[in-house]
Amino acid sequence: MIHQSRRPRPARRRRPNGARPTRIAVSQHPGRQVKPCPADIPEWEEGSPYASLKPELQHALKDLNFSRPTPVQAQCLQPLLEGKDLLATAQTGTGKTAAFVLPMLERLAQQTGRWKPKSARVLILAPTRELAIQIQKSIGDLGAYLKIKDAAVYGGVGQRPQEKAMQGGVDFLVATPGRLLDLMQQGHIELGLVEVLVLDEADRMLDMGFINDIRKIVRHLPTRRQTLFFSATMPAEIKALSKEWLQEPVKVEIAPEKPTVDAIDQKVFFVDDKKKHSLLLAVLQDASASKVILFTQMKHVANKLAEKLNKSGIGSSAIHGNKSQAARIKALEQFRNGKVRVLVATDIAARGIDVDGISHVINYQIPSEPETYVHRIGRTARAGQSGHALSFCSQGERKHLHGIERLLKKPIPMEEDHAYHCPLAAAPMRRPNRDQGSGKSRSSSQGKARPRRTSWRRR
Repeated sequence: MIHQSRRPRPARRRRPNGARPTRIAVSQHPGRQVKPCPADIPEWEEGSPYASLKPELQHALKDLNFSRPTPVQAQCLQPLLEGKDLLATAQTGTGKTAAFVLPMLERLAQQTGRWKPKSARVLILAPTRELAIQIQKSIGDLGAYLKIKDAAVYGGVGQRPQEKAMQGGVDFLVATPGRLLDLMQQGHIELGLVEVLVLDEADRMLDMGFINDIRKIVRHLPTRRQTLFFSATMPAEIKALSKEWLQEPVKVEIAPEKPTVDAIDQKVFFVDDKKKHSLLLAVLQDASASKVILFTQMKHVANKLAEKLNKSGIGSSAIHGNKSQAARIKALEQFRNGKVRVLVATDIAARGIDVDGISHVINYQIPSEPETYVHRIGRTARAGQSGHALSFCSQGERKHLHGIERLLKKPIPMEEDHAYHCPLAAAPMRRPNRDQGSGKSRSSSQGKARPRRTSWRRR
């Protein structure tokens, strides 16, 4: 509890002729203003779900060059307008943000201006700051013609502006779990009036260990509410939570588009660890590598790579969990606007990044989880464009590459025509033979000490 010293209240100014004070509409989006809605209604193709939306939303969609709904939008729109719970499997890049923002805007626009101090009507939980910022931007873009208030709360920045944003209440609150809990415990946010809960990238939030925080948050929500789960995968934990929190949900399953992987030109470069940077410089000499995301496993490697590339005259920025929020936003904007050519990123920091026109994804370090590889390379070859995914594989990373190829159910083509090719890294993996070196069959060695198993590392 914050105690304030009592101060004499200033004398109230008398208004001439009883005039009322001018009300200034303050948007939680910097620089955003509510646009006047044109009178004419946009024309949509016959049967489009967009045609049933309010004119203000239709004009916003036209401004954003939305010509037709994506599959996830088409399947989600009507059930969400009817207030039903939803369990959706959809990857990043399928248009899922608009799939839940559009129907919420349509419903909230029926009753605008019902803001209660410190409260929100729609709560959207996201695993990372970057995703929270992108969702808030989508709300601002799609609600450009509506008097809708929104706020985003996330860590890595000062909380005072976020406290002020929530003082008068909002329609949409986009939050990462940790910062939301902090502000709730300090009394700056109350969730008793939430009508809709959205868990975006629910599987990622579980991976990042947010499940206990989310449970604490849900305890403060009304029992009667609409609940939406969006998840790229559907592990057992998500299914269990959906049974606990969702009431007879509509299930939407959008299969990952094959172009996300199959239309990407994938290559693996076998290279010694110490030669990876030289190989990277050689690859970046290709002018077609105009906008590149370079993935590493570790934060310090990301920093070192960005520093080395900049010294080589290749504009680069690093983005990872140890960077301040301001630095991460700046790096992402520089990459999006073309001021830097390479964005060096770790996986958690890159989750939710949606940048158009990425020409190459380079796996400087092979991910240990095969699914992470698919998420990484899915940053390129979007919206019908071509894209390239290059993986630098050392001898010690062969087991990770093998897991990826099993997931893809096919080998990744090898690029051998480069100056740093490492035959040792490219050699087929061999299983250790338990009886190797004994000179005897397994049956004849019974009763004797078995030869020591050769370790994978020594091979």
